[in-house]
Amino acid sequence: MNLRAKEILTFIPSVVDYQTARRFYVEIGFEIDYEDGSLAILRKGRCRFFLQNNSNNWIEGNFMMVLNVEDLDAWWKHLVGLNLTSRYEGVKLRAPEVYPWGNREIHMIDPSGVLWHIAVPA
Repeated sequence: MNLRAKEILTFIPSVVDYQTARRFYVEIGFEIDYEDGSLAILRKGRCRFFLQNNSNNWIEGNFMMVLNVEDLDAWWKHLVGLNLTSRYEGVKLRAPEVYPWGNREIHMIDPSGVLWHIAVPA
């Protein structure tokens, strides 16, 4: 019996403004694989997720994503250089830090209220 999983994807509602959320993700480096107005599939390398054109706000303060990366300092420099916190309402960035669970991480809250852990795994 082969129960090997190949991939897991999540759906993220855009909460307030689909176009703003879409633009934010493209600006930080994701590419759009598919889009039809109600949904966009965003990809960075082999990492993907679905962005929904959905104003459901259950996600705010309740949803987290982890993006494991190779060079956390390069990501930090990239994100800070985009000046995201002054250009997107609600966006917050926390500088790289080592956490008790062993990962060194950047924490970023996106325009939809998702808390992203951009991390180098221990």
